[in-house]
Amino acid sequence: MDQLQDFMISRVRVRLMQMFFQQPNEIFYVREITRQTKEEINAVRRELDRMLECGLLRSEDRGNRLYYFLNKHYIFYQELLRLVVKSTGLGEKLFRLRRKLGTVSFIMFTGKFVRTDQSHRSEVDVLIVGDIVLAELEAIMKEEEQKRGREINYTVLGDEEFEFRKQRRDPFLMEVLYGTRIMIVGNEEDLVERKAPNIGV
Repeated sequence: MDQLQDFMISRVRVRLMQMFFQQPNEIFYVREITRQTKEEINAVRRELDRMLECGLLRSEDRGNRLYYFLNKHYIFYQELLRLVVKSTGLGEKLFRLRRKLGTVSFIMFTGKFVRTDQSHRSEVDVLIVGDIVLAELEAIMKEEEQKRGREINYTVLGDEEFEFRKQRRDPFLMEVLYGTRIMIVGNEEDLVERKAPNIGV
C-alpha cells in the first residue's frame, strides 16, 4: 500500500511519473524513456500523449528528436512531486520504516536533494527530527548512498533541540526550514511553527 499504483490504474503512467519526477530537471526522448521504464514503445507514446494533453508534460524538437520534460507550471506539479518522492526511493523507505527509526516527529527533504532548487545554499539533503535510533538510520542512508553513488548529507535533531534552535532562529535551521522542501513524515505547518516556550511557575 501507499504506492502510486493506489492512485493510478496505468502501470506505464506510474513508471513515467516515477522517471520524470525523480529527475525533474531532465529531458528525455522516446527511446530513452522506453529503456528507463522498460515498457513497450506504443504504450509509452500513448501515455506521453495523454500527459501532454493534460499539461503535465511539454515537448520540443531538438535536431531530429522530440524531447519531453515536466511542466513545472502545471497546476498539480508540487502535489505530484510530493506524492512521487514520498512513495518511491528513499522517501518511501523512510516513511515505511519510520517506526523502526524510533519516535519520528519530522522527516523532510530539501529542494536541493530532490533537484527542484539547485540555487538553494543549504548543504543539508535531509532533516530528521525526533528520538531517532541512529544505527537504523545510518544503515538506510548507507544503502541509499551506494545506490546513488554519492554522500547524503543529513542532520538529526532531538525535539527539544529542534524547538530551541527554531525559537532562537538559528541561521542553519532557518536556511533549511525556509527553503524549498518536501515533507516525508510530519505536518509542514507544525514544522515551521514557533511554539511558545514553557515558562515555569
